[in-house]
Amino acid sequence: MDLPVVVGVDGSEPSLRAVDWAADEAVLRGAPLRLVYASLWERYEGTSLATDLNKPSEQVRAEDIVAAAARRARHRRPDVKVSTGVLPEEPEYALVRESRSASLLVTGTRGRSGLAEALLGSVSLIVAGHAQCPMVVVRGHHDDQAPTGAHGRVVVGVGEKPAGSAAVRFAFEEARRRGVPLEAVRAWRWPAHESTDHPLMAGEPARLHERRAVEALEAALQDAPADVASHRRTAEGHTRTVLVDASRDADLLVVGAKRRPGHYGLQLGRVAHGVLHHSACPVVIVPERM
Repeated sequence: MDLPVVVGVDGSEPSLRAVDWAADEAVLRGAPLRLVYASLWERYEGTSLATDLNKPSEQVRAEDIVAAAARRARHRRPDVKVSTGVLPEEPEYALVRESRSASLLVTGTRGRSGLAEALLGSVSLIVAGHAQCPMVVVRGHHDDQAPTGAHGRVVVGVGEKPAGSAAVRFAFEEARRRGVPLEAVRAWRWPAHESTDHPLMAGEPARLHERRAVEALEAALQDAPADVASHRRTAEGHTRTVLVDASRDADLLVVGAKRRPGHYGLQLGRVAHGVLHHSACPVVIVPERM
């Protein structure tokens, strides 16, 4: 049985954009789509019941939200198989559990205003740090529409240990599905303590660090599939800044996040945290097993 693309919904415009994006992705993958709403409504309403329905009014609202999201998904993609779930628990716990049996987990950014959407909501941030499958945070325009594949490329950030990277493998698969090239990006820095005043040595430290970045890209792409075009790019600067800049001309930005067995803290590095807050396109966080 194909694992579903799971999307968290709450009725907000960002979550509706996530539904659109997830429906498109489910069709690309030939996978079913599952829409999930999670809330501990009894914490706020106790035993208050909706008139004539014998259900908590917040539960009725939740069922209306997932039903509307399902109609939207079917309208956008009539060929996608849609299921829904209304779960009486904390959203972050519910979505992390859903990630254990999903091919992809999708959420939107928080809030309805441009200012609120500039930062990632706490639920998405927590889930991104613990999801067991790749997770996408959909960032888009403020017109209730999902971002479209206008740029024709997928970008992947190449980390410190590029060989065998799950993020690179995922990025190649996404580029193949979309029929677009993959751009692998590696940032490098010139540490201040390595600078020199000698005119004949002034460029050596920079060339050394750039060469290491090139070598990392070569290692990451050594098993590149022949049917996907790939490009390599190095750039001097902070990794977060370089990747956010690259996201402005990408349809999808892919980064890895280390997962340490037995570690229960937030497993999300500074780079992933930064691009989730500031990327101009949807971001995929791919778990990298340690």
